[in-house]
Amino acid sequence: MQRGSPSLSSDEEQKLKLLVVDDDDLIIASLRRILPNNWSLIAVDGLTPIDTDACSAALVDLHLSPSPQAEGLDVLRRLREQRPQMELIAMSGDLRREFMEQGLKAGATRFLAKPIGRDELQITLEKIEALLELRPQVRTGQHLSELRWIGSGPASERLLRDVASLRGENAPVLIEGPSGAGKEVVAQLLHTQERRHDPTRPWVAVNLGALPESVFESEFFGHVKGAFTGADRDKMGLAECAQGGDLFLDEVEALPETQQAKLLRFLESGEVRRVGSSQTQKIKTRVIAATNRSLEEMVRQGEFREDLYFRLSGHRLRLPALKDRIEDLPALAEHFLSLERPRFNKTLAPDAIEALKKHTWPGQTRELRRICEQLALVSPLPLIRSEDVHLVLPQLNLRSPAKDGEHVSLDLSRGLTSLLERVEAQAIRHALTQTQDVDKAAELLGISRSSIYKKMKDYSIGAP
Repeated sequence: MQRGSPSLSSDEEQKLKLLVVDDDDLIIASLRRILPNNWSLIAVDGLTPIDTDACSAALVDLHLSPSPQAEGLDVLRRLREQRPQMELIAMSGDLRREFMEQGLKAGATRFLAKPIGRDELQITLEKIEALLELRPQVRTGQHLSELRWIGSGPASERLLRDVASLRGENAPVLIEGPSGAGKEVVAQLLHTQERRHDPTRPWVAVNLGALPESVFESEFFGHVKGAFTGADRDKMGLAECAQGGDLFLDEVEALPETQQAKLLRFLESGEVRRVGSSQTQKIKTRVIAATNRSLEEMVRQGEFREDLYFRLSGHRLRLPALKDRIEDLPALAEHFLSLERPRFNKTLAPDAIEALKKHTWPGQTRELRRICEQLALVSPLPLIRSEDVHLVLPQLNLRSPAKDGEHVSLDLSRGLTSLLERVEAQAIRHALTQTQDVDKAAELLGISRSSIYKKMKDYSIGAP
């Protein structure tokens, strides 16, 4: 039966609701006492039907009277079936590994040991709030983040849970994923969920791939007047600008080895010293780095410092490629088409969606956005059809037979490295013939802008 549930005031209705399934009145009273102010508690004993529509999360005791068996597992399964996306927390004083794992298999996403402390409950509920904020079209209290991740498939749900779990964490975060997959969006989501409690929290973003090696130290750490020719005034560096906030380092794999040591020292000491100055300043900021290459592999090849890699990867987030979350494509395409309204009021027909799903999307969501922009422009009808998709979708096929003069001979005497370089060069040339644009070719190949320009220089490939 439901206990302690009088009619709610307007203030109570605005609160997030925590369903507690427990038959111990002392536990219920204890949880009410330590519950954060922005949550209200609805208690049931688990023996009667449970109305979950108004609840954002549930805390379920695995041992419910009168049976000594873990009847809470049945409650978890029922709640998971009723509300697949509801946050379910199992609780018990029985901390045997096999027993706790049964709770996770039954549908719980977390397990808390009894007795539950105030701090533990508050941190748990804060991370649930963060997840609710990240989910599309979900309002928690009076706050709704404008920035959001588009998609609610299994891969996206796992990513959002990982992002929410970092709420309140200050260790560096490494975001890995192919170029165009949305790494900067995720970085901004990490920042936004902290700004909810600190509206003045600064955000500083820098693309290391576009930052010349010669000016890195001055831009990153700042300089004092007279430090070098042209330094006519003091300048605050990017790290200093991010004091008390988040410093986003995009394309960290492009950082030259000579500068990697300087970044490592900053991460280890938290100190910056402007170029030309003898004084250091302590900086407290969270570093969020993003890469489209495997830093682990770069470490093995001697291209990236191992100690810097370990420093950057305090927490790791791996973004799925678009082909690995293809169930999110309809929502993503509709979102990108909505950005073209009211100039072009176009929608996708089911056969157009199926045609889009068959593409491999080497350029990830960035490529999808460009295709949607083209579809909105060239489609003659308000309804975008599959024939419209086939008209604009790039037919990039790197497995097609090579043209005369482009054939890569498998002369093993050249060695694997040389053969791979020749194949890579051919792939870049082929992509450039498809798009006639270097940036778009990079999207098709799934590499960054700085990477394709570097490879074009290495292989003496001219821009179209």
